[in-house]
Amino acid sequence: MPHIKTSDGVSLYYEETGAGAPLIFLHEFGGHYLSWEPQVRYFSRRYRCITYAARGWPPSDVPNDVAMYSQARAADDCADLMKALGIDKAHLCGLSMGATAGLEFAIRHPGKATALVIAAGGGGGSTDPEARKRFKAECEAFAQRIEAEGMPAMAELYCTSSARNTYRYKDPRGWAEFKQQFADGSATGHAKTMRGVQGSRVPFFERTEELEKITEPMLVVIGDEDESTHSLAVHLKQHVARCGVLELPKCGHTMNLEEPAAFNAAVQDFLHAVENDRWPAREQKSYTLIPPASIPSPRA
Repeated sequence: MPHIKTSDGVSLYYEETGAGAPLIFLHEFGGHYLSWEPQVRYFSRRYRCITYAARGWPPSDVPNDVAMYSQARAADDCADLMKALGIDKAHLCGLSMGATAGLEFAIRHPGKATALVIAAGGGGGSTDPEARKRFKAECEAFAQRIEAEGMPAMAELYCTSSARNTYRYKDPRGWAEFKQQFADGSATGHAKTMRGVQGSRVPFFERTEELEKITEPMLVVIGDEDESTHSLAVHLKQHVARCGVLELPKCGHTMNLEEPAAFNAAVQDFLHAVENDRWPAREQKSYTLIPPASIPSPRA
C-alpha cells in the first residue's frame, strides 16, 4: 500500500490514477479518500488524480496526541504529499474539512496551487467571542460522544443531519455506503480532529488580510440546502480576487456524491477556463455601488 511520510513523521496513505496535470482531492470530516470515487473515475481520463486519507483516517496513521492535529498541519500534509510525489504545483479540490485545508494551503504555500476548488467550506465558527466559545464547546462535546459511543452510533447522528438528508433522499444506496464508511472510521482520529482542527481553527472571517493575498483562481461551490456554508462563500467572493461562486440547487453538504454529474461538470469547466487563462480577477468596480444620481434616466 503506497504511503508517504510527512515532515512530522506521520504516514499518509494515497492513491494515484491517470496521467496529466496533477489534481489532488482533500476529503471531508464525514468522508474518506474513497468519497472521491465519482471524481477520480471522471477526471483520471485527463488528469493525474491523487486522493489520500487524512491523518486520523486509516490506512493513514492515527496519532494519539491532539497537538498533531490542526488546520495548518492538514495544509502542510498536502504540501508534504506533493513534495514526496515530485509535484511542484497542482490543482486542489477540497470538500468541507478538505476545503478549509485547501484555503489554508493557499495561505501557507502561495504559488503551489494552480487552481482551488473550495466546496462546502465552513467558516470555522463565528467572530463573536461567545458564539466561538459555544462552537468550541460543541466540538468538544461531539468528540467526547465519539469516544464514548463509537463511530457506528455517531454515524446514525452525523449522517442524518439536515445537510445530509438531501443526499439520503436522492440516493439511498450511495448515502448508505457513505454512512458505512463513516461508521468504519477511527474514533480516535475523528475525536482528535474534532478537537485539534474544527474546534481550534480561527474563523476565516477574522483572516481577511490573508485571504486577500490569495492570487490563485478559485471556484467556491455550495449547496442551497447547506446554509452553514453560505456566509463563507460570500466572504471569499468579496476578498479573493479570482474567486467565483456556484450554488447547486436542492443540494446539501455532500455535493460531490449527491450531484456528481453537476459537480464534475462545474469543476471541469473551471479547470478548463484556468488552463486557458480565462478565469481573471474581478474588476473592483463590480463591487462598487453606482450613486443613484449618476444613473441615466430611461428614455420615454
